[in-house]
Amino acid sequence: MRNMTAPRPARVQLLVTCLVDRFFPDTGEAVVDVLERLGLEVEFPDAQTCCGQPAFNSGYTDEARALAKHTITVLSASDAPVVVPSGSCGDMVIHQYEALFADDPVWAGRARDLSHRTYELTQFLVDVLGVTDVGAEATGRLAYHACCHGLRGLNVRTQPTALLEGVRGAEICPLAEADVCCGFGGLFAVKMADISAGMLARKLDHIEASGADTVVVTDVSCGMHMNGGLHRRGSRVRVQHLAEVLAGRAGPGEPRS
Repeated sequence: MRNMTAPRPARVQLLVTCLVDRFFPDTGEAVVDVLERLGLEVEFPDAQTCCGQPAFNSGYTDEARALAKHTITVLSASDAPVVVPSGSCGDMVIHQYEALFADDPVWAGRARDLSHRTYELTQFLVDVLGVTDVGAEATGRLAYHACCHGLRGLNVRTQPTALLEGVRGAEICPLAEADVCCGFGGLFAVKMADISAGMLARKLDHIEASGADTVVVTDVSCGMHMNGGLHRRGSRVRVQHLAEVLAGRAGPGEPRS
């Protein structure tokens, strides 16, 4: 059982994730902006690297264990909570690390300790800090898409929408099938490209029918997938990580060229 009732922390560690680091640095900066606005000191362990999820999902267990050991070691140098702006990577650290070390009691124990103080961003803001209004302001029409790993792996359901409702000046639009996969799924989009494309097309139809200017997500991977599809359609709708909305950063959360 993870402790959601511990005393309010004064500092946190940011596990920024590979995609944020390499393609969406504005999202990482927005996470820091929001956390610092709430009075937290943000630590960024610069030895962090991939959490190992791609290797794990591909069946490369030994390689995934090596990356998991590195991540556990890096994030155990401090006892501060770990915040991850991704349900996908969050689920890997929170649930899959311990499973990776099921036959190794020492590393399983270390993985469990890290799991108990690791949180997806919206979980941390709402469940740990008890905050739904971070002082954010925005304009336009926003819709929310629930990313699969956060929704199904971490039970992130009401936290993102509660935070969106606290954004002043924005109109929240309902999105049909908001909890249905966009078709990305990491390697799934590569291995099952035709099925992925069909799922994406259905998702984009609902997005365009919603009337939203911006679709808000909690994983940049899903945002990248949907943004690419919208761009190819010539749509003016863009997808943005919730952290950028909460930080008041204008513009779509697309990769830098």
